Amino acid sequence: MGLSADALKRGLDAIAAKEPAIARALEAAGYPEPRIRPTGYATLLRTIVGQQVSVAAASAVWARLENLLGPGIAPEALLAADFEALRACGLSRQKQGYARSLCELVSAGTLDLENLPEDDEEAIAQLVRIKGIGRWSAEVYLLFAEGRTDIWPAGDLAVQAGLHKLLGLEARPDEKEARVLAERWRPHRGAAAIFTWHCYNNPAL
Repeated sequence: MGLSADALKRGLDAIAAKEPAIARALEAAGYPEPRIRPTGYATLLRTIVGQQVSVAAASAVWARLENLLGPGIAPEALLAADFEALRACGLSRQKQGYARSLCELVSAGTLDLENLPEDDEEAIAQLVRIKGIGRWSAEVYLLFAEGRTDIWPAGDLAVQAGLHKLLGLEARPDEKEARVLAERWRPHRGAAAIFTWHCYNNPAL
């Protein structure tokens, strides 16, 4: 599961001890709530279903898929489903391709989501084999579902905007700059990422 409230607090306290700007922001905004998702196939399928649509729309598509294919939407059931039936549930041609890619890897046993490599970069490399799952989606899965402590989605625009605000930078850092800025926060960059989201557009700051 994702980083617990205690894990977030420990990580942020460790960063705040050497980063006065983070210490000040913590005092003003408080600690973020945990962001936790279940591990496994269903969370990644939900990620695909939810791409580029609202939360409400994604929930509606998911409900129709479960009604058609059964609770949890077993990979084998989705692979056996008719294209038009899936489209009627709200799954576009592109998303069907992504979903089938995930289901094929899981069904064939070539992607074991319960035993991803311990090395974060190796785990990301495994996940991005799924069509439609890029580095950002893989990082968010490892952070929210597996609770990996040092995941740093530097390409996330809200993370970059959060850094800009928290550190009082002249401009929003790009992905490369965001990676450099967070190097000194290892091995607690996951907590830092969740804190940047917490602070982004936070009226307390």
